[in-house]
Amino acid sequence: MRINRVLYWSLIIFLSAVILVCGGLIAHKFITDAREQGYYDDLLSTMPSMERPSIPNAPITTPSIPSDTVDPFEPGPSRPHPVFDESEILFGYRSLYAINNDMVGFIEIPGTSIRYPVVQSPHQANYYLRRNFLKVSATCGTIYVREACDVNKPSDNVTIYGHKMTNGTMFADLHKYKNKSFWEDYSYIYFDTLTEQHAYEIFAVFQMSANRTDSFNYHLFDDAKDEAEFNQFVNTCKVMSYYDTGITPVYGEKLITLSTCDKDVDDGRFVVVARQLY
Repeated sequence: MRINRVLYWSLIIFLSAVILVCGGLIAHKFITDAREQGYYDDLLSTMPSMERPSIPNAPITTPSIPSDTVDPFEPGPSRPHPVFDESEILFGYRSLYAINNDMVGFIEIPGTSIRYPVVQSPHQANYYLRRNFLKVSATCGTIYVREACDVNKPSDNVTIYGHKMTNGTMFADLHKYKNKSFWEDYSYIYFDTLTEQHAYEIFAVFQMSANRTDSFNYHLFDDAKDEAEFNQFVNTCKVMSYYDTGITPVYGEKLITLSTCDKDVDDGRFVVVARQLY
């Protein structure tokens, strides 16, 4: 009996220790995530307010057909940053660009917590995966553009990555687009370059596993070599989409693809694709 009591209390003590350690790790993660988001909140609080055209009355740009293209399913080289005269940079973004000249744009999605500067490393792929806007180690990373894409030309499709943080920050709110009712209320994305304001309309939302050999390589598509290739990308996005938005981009229109993780499937990805309105 005495041995059983010793084993019993030993087990209780062990399990209590495990619970305390796990609880401590969880608490530490939430505190860390909150602190990292606080950094971005402080950063953005210094930005001047910016006006932009309203979506319903926004001018629609005439699509231009690119004459120089590359194979869209090869990673491609990193693109050097263009040299900007500070006077060309939109006033609201000058202070952020002065902090980090890897900044290439700013993304904001009404109805979500997504409102962040966007960067692109000219030298190293995924450099900002675990670094914040100051290039300091951070689990939340920074919203960043795939190295082969050109936001200023722009590429036919610009892929933008962000983490799905457990506290609902970074790209976590993209998952709200699983519900068509949320898309109906918040179907627009603002993604500005440093020198121009742009608005996009979401046309497809889907989930996939990156581990499958037949996985859709959406993230490798930047410039279409012809109309058929562009249409194939668009149609694949629409077929995989949770719901039909009734929107089909045409060749010459510019796209952005927002990508984050999805733990509901093995090595999952959650993807939101939108076409440019202005």
